[in-house]
Amino acid sequence: MTDARLRHGRASLALSFFVQGVAFALLVTRIPAIQDRYGISDGLLPVFLAAVPILAGVGSVATEKIVARRPPGAVLRWSQPVVLLSLLAVGAGGRVWQVALALGVFGLAVGALDASMNMLGVSLQQSYGRSIMLGFHAAYSFGGILGASLAWAGAHWDLPLVVSYLPVVLVLLPAALFGSRWYVDAPGPESGRGPASGNRSADAEGAGAALPFRLLLPLCMVMAFAYIGDSTVSNWSAKYLQDVLGSSEELATVPYNAYMVTTLLGRTVGDLGVRRFGAAAVVRCGTVLAAGGFAVVAVAPGPWAGLAGFTLLGLGLCVIVPQTFAAAGRRAVAHGGPGASNAAVARLNVFNYVGFLIGAPLVGGLGDAWNYRGAMLVPMVLVLVTLLYARSFEPEPDRYGVDHERPRTVDVGRSGNEV
Repeated sequence: MTDARLRHGRASLALSFFVQGVAFALLVTRIPAIQDRYGISDGLLPVFLAAVPILAGVGSVATEKIVARRPPGAVLRWSQPVVLLSLLAVGAGGRVWQVALALGVFGLAVGALDASMNMLGVSLQQSYGRSIMLGFHAAYSFGGILGASLAWAGAHWDLPLVVSYLPVVLVLLPAALFGSRWYVDAPGPESGRGPASGNRSADAEGAGAALPFRLLLPLCMVMAFAYIGDSTVSNWSAKYLQDVLGSSEELATVPYNAYMVTTLLGRTVGDLGVRRFGAAAVVRCGTVLAAGGFAVVAVAPGPWAGLAGFTLLGLGLCVIVPQTFAAAGRRAVAHGGPGASNAAVARLNVFNYVGFLIGAPLVGGLGDAWNYRGAMLVPMVLVLVTLLYARSFEPEPDRYGVDHERPRTVDVGRSGNEV
């Protein structure tokens, strides 16, 4: 019964990651079509693009407050449909204020969705007692590849945005709602495992609230630097291959696809590596591979060498983000008590958007002021900083004496949804 519930919860959460990968890819890969549909000028477009991650950060911060009263599964259950419906609204509108409103709702809902999804992933990993976070993010990568492919098909046949988006939403929305029945929520402060006392709930809740941000700061920096690297690939790989390395326009579209495929492959097998060698070792290896990828890109003599560098980047960066979320959950529980994990994940998730916002203008500005080969060395150095914080990914002793490498059982309470 317990094992079956965990398996169902794991499958339903993987479905949510997959759905989000499809939705996000459908938005970002059709930005030129969105700009054309609404007549958004080149000067105004960056404002729209920056507003989405900024509002997503607001949504993530708000989720930290919401989950103090409601379980993360409840947040994910409503935020995922809102993301899908707002995506459809982006394609269905006709005026600039309509797309601005739709993108604003999309951004807020994405922040809540990303935070709650990773909260559930961290809690399930703790329940399993072994690494499973990379598998969830592999589902996201697979969804991203499928979403990008659907976007390519829509662009190839010159389909209106609403025609491209509507069938996807009609399929994914009921699937996500159906799968949400099996979410397995993290334990709240009221389920505290603190020392024997007459008020364990209060002890745990207070401990969670008192978690110092400085304990999460190394992981926040790692998260931001990883997303600077990721946004560099998504925003500049095509331009770099074509303008700097002299590739054809067709070949310039390949690096990001290769990056996504190797990201999927790395995340599919990454949990096995974590179980065998430990999270810190896998993160160190991923960091070295990612830095090597940037180095190859920076010195590449031609487009095929550049393509190899971007491919190597996918294998390296893919393991860092999922393990950063998992490490934040472990550190929060070890230092702050059972109620601290959700808040830690929500705070860490904000730095996802910080890195995304910084990455594109950082590399673009350096490329224009200096040169793009040199600009590629900057995210390389930032990613290498992860090596200094690799110890943050190692298991820590829990002050409550709990061994997080051992599976925990699921106590199905009145809601049928409590770990």
